[in-house]
Amino acid sequence: MSSKKSIFDSLAAVFSRPKVAGLSVFLFLLLIIGFITKQKYLIIRDAERQEMLSILNVVKQNIEQSLKNSYTATLTLAITLDENGVPVDFEKVGAKLVDSNSMIQTVQLVPGGTIKYTYPLKGNEKALGLNILKGSNEVAAGALRTINSRRMYFSGPIPLVQGGYGIIGRLPLFDNGKFWGFSAVVLKLDKFLEQAGIYNNKNNKFFFQFSKKNEKNGKETFFLRTKKDFKNATYESILIPDGDWKLYIVVADENGIWIQLVYSFLLGLALATVFGLQAYRLFQKPEKLRQLVNKQANELMESELRFKTIFEKAPIGIAEVDSKTGNFIRVNHKFCSILGYTEEELYQTDFQSITFQDDLTDDFEKMKKMKSGEIDEFTLLKRYKHKDGHLLWANLTVKSLWNDVGIQTSHIGIVEDVTERMSAEQEAKHSQLRIASLINTIDGIVWEGRPDNFEFTFISKKSEQILGYTPEEWLASPTFWADHIYADDRSWVVDYCMMCTKELKSHEFEYRMLNKNGTLVWLRDIVNVISDGQKPTLLRGIMIDITAHKEAEKILNDSITLVTEQNKRLVDFSYIVSHNLRSHASNIDGIISLIAEASNEEERKELGSMLKRASTSLNETLMNLNQIVNIKNSIHINVEPLNLQYYISKTINALHQEIVAKDAVIKEPVNCDVLVDYNPAYLESILQNFIFNAIRYSHPGRKPEVKIDCFKENNQLVLQISDNGIGIDLEKHGDKLFGMYKTFNGNPDAKGIGLFIAKNQIEAMGGKVHASSVVNVGTTFKIYFK
Repeated sequence: MSSKKSIFDSLAAVFSRPKVAGLSVFLFLLLIIGFITKQKYLIIRDAERQEMLSILNVVKQNIEQSLKNSYTATLTLAITLDENGVPVDFEKVGAKLVDSNSMIQTVQLVPGGTIKYTYPLKGNEKALGLNILKGSNEVAAGALRTINSRRMYFSGPIPLVQGGYGIIGRLPLFDNGKFWGFSAVVLKLDKFLEQAGIYNNKNNKFFFQFSKKNEKNGKETFFLRTKKDFKNATYESILIPDGDWKLYIVVADENGIWIQLVYSFLLGLALATVFGLQAYRLFQKPEKLRQLVNKQANELMESELRFKTIFEKAPIGIAEVDSKTGNFIRVNHKFCSILGYTEEELYQTDFQSITFQDDLTDDFEKMKKMKSGEIDEFTLLKRYKHKDGHLLWANLTVKSLWNDVGIQTSHIGIVEDVTERMSAEQEAKHSQLRIASLINTIDGIVWEGRPDNFEFTFISKKSEQILGYTPEEWLASPTFWADHIYADDRSWVVDYCMMCTKELKSHEFEYRMLNKNGTLVWLRDIVNVISDGQKPTLLRGIMIDITAHKEAEKILNDSITLVTEQNKRLVDFSYIVSHNLRSHASNIDGIISLIAEASNEEERKELGSMLKRASTSLNETLMNLNQIVNIKNSIHINVEPLNLQYYISKTINALHQEIVAKDAVIKEPVNCDVLVDYNPAYLESILQNFIFNAIRYSHPGRKPEVKIDCFKENNQLVLQISDNGIGIDLEKHGDKLFGMYKTFNGNPDAKGIGLFIAKNQIEAMGGKVHASSVVNVGTTFKIYFK
């Protein structure tokens, strides 16, 4: 510290001579102004360079997007080719491609290298039949290059045979490894440059140039009308490999910067003169000044020493950055260690250069707000580029620094390396994504929930496919699961699950839930109860959709039931068939024997009449048996909603002649206006049988009365038909009432087939029939609908 004090003593001694002090201040300020002018030159040049690079990057991105759109167009065109290499709807697809992209002039398909298909044809006729692989020009070279590289390449700008200049993009197509030809687009050069933004330069600071090297002579060809000789000017350039183009941006006026610098230097010179004169006057009191200088020097050194110690020894990275340029002013050891650079290397760069490209936008936005005074500090999670090339994550906190007159001079930044933490978080996220992806491929709904109230804490995306509800909808309500269990299953399902959970017992059960579309879905729920040994802590399970299995099971059970019933009926039917056919066969056989033995023609005629009646009777029996077979073999009967009142009225109208003949009174119902799911033919046959029988078997001593009524019995619809006819002795005939060919009243018109058919039709529709009767009082039939 003594050596530093001696320096200040020497300065004080020098400054004790006013003229020397004034001249020294003038020269010192002049030196600073020279340094500042040089730095300003470098800053302006660097800002100019950054602006040019920024503009170039935007133009490059626009060009790359245009080329991607062209690639998509050629790919779309290639898809039109069928298995024989012939395009389908080429004109239609070509029109859509040209209409959707103003940059495209023409689309082409070029089998074997010869242009065969082009849209639009008008104006491009000269291109048809041109073999682009022949010759040694740039077109052929570009086409061969495309085939060899097996990727799309853009030739040009070149003069087109159809007129004008364009850029040609060709996508090579291969069929089983064999070259087929090209799918190509011709781009309008002016539109291409316009969409790239080359024509959109809004000021005169810069101009563009666009070039390509000739593959034969290596000379660079320039395509824009702007200056071509600019090698001594300030410029930046980028390469665009898809067409081997080079794009330049050039400073238009090199003298502009020197005008700014001369103005700044003259202003600084004037200020140095003023401050030199002020110093001359001030240092006329040297003793007082020396004491003041010594005191301030001591305080400054002590304060600077303390700050430097804290700054250097800090366990986190600290850096001071110039608020205007972004260049580093000061950095500590930890900051250098985090990024891998030395202090000297960092002082030669700015924060933009070491920031990852994708994070610069956030940085610039925050810095912009800080410069405008909108914010005084900010915190940001961002990525830096380490010297060895890898990316590192850091938490950055930045605060503005201001001078004594309130001008923002720099920013102080505190950097914490969080790369390991971010890596761990990323790995955790990737792991979660892998698990989620795996879970969502499982053919079932994977879930987790709380054991105390069955609130779900996780549900896989399969819930939407199986039940129609998204995971977000499911997790929005703590009682969602219980609320959407089918009402008939809810109570026992919740009770059963609660019992097994309390007993720490994993369980499996089947129940129904309501789909979002209103249908029922059968689920098999396999539940694993996770516990701490004494009480449940978590439920984890998988719901499997077994609706199709349940439907197949029901169909199988119905089939077994039907087969069992059919077998039973088949036994009964076989008995009926054997009995009835045997009696008819015996009758016919006897008549034939008598005919053979008849002694005269008259006897044979009489026996012939008997044979005809026996044959007619046999035919009736066969028709009746056929009708019964049709009913019994009907597995899938056509069913539709029918209005019962309408069919009752229709039947009464059909029996009008019989009702008038018997002078019968029919009491039509007023409460049968209901819909029943039934087969129309069956319903008509059933109503006709029961109402007709009630009229036919009337009591001879009184006027027939038939009462029809509908009502509910045990929540089942019942149609009741009552009469005041002769009645049936059910004690004697009850077990045969619905038998085939069973009659009980001696009526010669009775055949004993109607009730048998009606009962079979009712049972085929899932219903049943019940009879009650008192002889000479009347009969009541109850028909129960399913």
